[in-house]
Amino acid sequence: MSVTVKYYGKASHAAAYPWEGVNALDAAVLAYNNLSVLRQQMKPTWRVHGMNVKYLICKQLSGLSLWKELRTKPGFCYGLFLVTDDRYLLKRLCNFWRKCYVEIKGGAHDYYNVLPNKSLWKAYVENGEKLGIEFISEDAVLNGSSGSTDFGNVSFVVPGIHPYFYIGSDALNHTEQYTEAAGSQEAQFYTLRTAKALAMTALDVIFKPELLERIREDFKLKLQEEEFLNKVE
Repeated sequence: MSVTVKYYGKASHAAAYPWEGVNALDAAVLAYNNLSVLRQQMKPTWRVHGMNVKYLICKQLSGLSLWKELRTKPGFCYGLFLVTDDRYLLKRLCNFWRKCYVEIKGGAHDYYNVLPNKSLWKAYVENGEKLGIEFISEDAVLNGSSGSTDFGNVSFVVPGIHPYFYIGSDALNHTEQYTEAAGSQEAQFYTLRTAKALAMTALDVIFKPELLERIREDFKLKLQEEEFLNKVE
């Protein structure tokens, strides 16, 4: 999710009578520092990506206005709401300290975490193993961080899985080396094998009513857990 904050200060000449002004820049800096300290209380699956100054007028004035943008990637939706509440509190505290007027605007398109589905994942693993695919631990897949993807939003509407797969290279994702490796001839074998496993899993869902029912039950259970956690947090 992304949040845009605008601080409004009070203009005053920096040399003649700075005490009459209200410094929006100072308020924003205090908010950033408090948020940085808050990171110590964040879980390993949560992510906060810095602030970008959008607009600033503070040359000989005491900080007239300041735009900042913040992006976060909590591991779960209830974590997102929890961090949102704490962040708003920090902004209000800094606003009170500097006596600034502050506007807070949420992002239009927030990314949800990928809602895991144990039954669908197990079906995919069984098909993958038939084709020689090696998998990491089930716990790492079902409880690990899903990063930023709009598929997370989809997984709250219908059951789904978001598997990763080896492409024949040790290059890290989101790097130039990974981009090059993904387009290599060697990666095609692993990509096609994974596509086959996904297709086989889709056929299982279509032709095995009992599997589809388990997938639906898992989906309902995870939705209930998320809603409960949202209310608790």
